Amino acid sequence: MPRADFIETEGTVIRMRGHGFYTVALANGHEVLARMSGRMSKNHIRVIQDDRVLLAISPADWSQGRIVYRFK
Repeated sequence: MPRADFIETEGTVIRMRGHGFYTVALANGHEVLARMSGRMSKNHIRVIQDDRVLLAISPADWSQGRIVYRFK
């Protein structure tokens, strides 16, 4: 699926679940199960609890997403 098809939104990491999965709370109150993108893993970018992140969510499945950026 091309990147243009994904919806990008901001969220806050509320829990680290293990094996690279995170629970992210969106501004509207929903929680999303997210995983880091390959580019972030390759560059050894660490994501911890209470970090603000940018998520790419597929319009077909709103319960899962991919973390594409960590705000400083």
